[in-house]
Amino acid sequence: MALVKRPSRDDASGAAQTPGRSTPGELALRKDMPLVPISSIAGRALVTVIAIMTFLGSLTAGSAILIAGASRDWSQSVSREMTIQVRPMAGHDIDAEVAKAAAIARATPGVADATVFDKTEAERLLEPWLGQGLDMAELPIPRLIVIRLRDEGGADLAAFRKALTDAVSGVSLDDHHLWLARLATMANTVVVVAVLIFLLVLAAMGLAVAFATRGAMSGNQEIVGVLHFVGAEDRFIAREFQKHFLRLGLKGGLIGGGLACLMFVAAGLVQSWMVATPGGDQLEALFGSFTLGLKGYLAILAIAVGIAFATGITSRTIVFRHLQALE
Repeated sequence: MALVKRPSRDDASGAAQTPGRSTPGELALRKDMPLVPISSIAGRALVTVIAIMTFLGSLTAGSAILIAGASRDWSQSVSREMTIQVRPMAGHDIDAEVAKAAAIARATPGVADATVFDKTEAERLLEPWLGQGLDMAELPIPRLIVIRLRDEGGADLAAFRKALTDAVSGVSLDDHHLWLARLATMANTVVVVAVLIFLLVLAAMGLAVAFATRGAMSGNQEIVGVLHFVGAEDRFIAREFQKHFLRLGLKGGLIGGGLACLMFVAAGLVQSWMVATPGGDQLEALFGSFTLGLKGYLAILAIAVGIAFATGITSRTIVFRHLQALE
């Protein structure tokens, strides 16, 4: 890749007398000299922009993976459980009604276990909302029975609900389907928002790469023009720009992706330090573990590499279209 003008004897003697200085007839672009400068202020700025965009995109993708995983775990746990609520009714012994409901539940096909919450446990469930030290003896606190199913959807809910309502006063059965539907809607909304944010990040990065490519072409306009008009193929020139921006994109992508991985590792360490604390238990209950796992880190690596290739392809496309316009 060079345009060589053979130096004359006078040029050679002049070069010998002044070593280290280029003569007017010297090679305009040496074979070992890249078409686009490897290190420049614009290149370093583009690496920084790509690193920031990759970091934000990786954080968004990783957060979506964590929330989707937590939602899946919640759904699998809750879908195997149902709750029977027995309200106090005038003229009925609530303990006897609870015993009848528990017996019906244990006799229902598909039910693995039925755990009865006594009055003290039911009052303890209300303490976070009502506070401690209150006398709840006069309050009509319902009694709860938590049912665990052998398989999801293994019990005939219609027959089970009818058997309960026919035999037990003040009873209701909650199969958590409404809560599961809302949970699925929330998780899907988070994933959609994450995808939109990621697309916006890609669009912003594409604009940055486009401006950087045009700037590099403007800075090397004379060389590009000479190569084009002396017969160098457009694919060759575009490929040189693609290699340059692919290196920049790969460098920035790995930096941003690496920082995102470190962020998730640090979050996991902080969560491990908060184990057995109220805040740590709530975070684990809501989001599960902050550990992405192998698939999560591979997804971040794929994002970094994909952004690098997108950078190179975007640069190649812009340069190729520019050269086609010169013809």
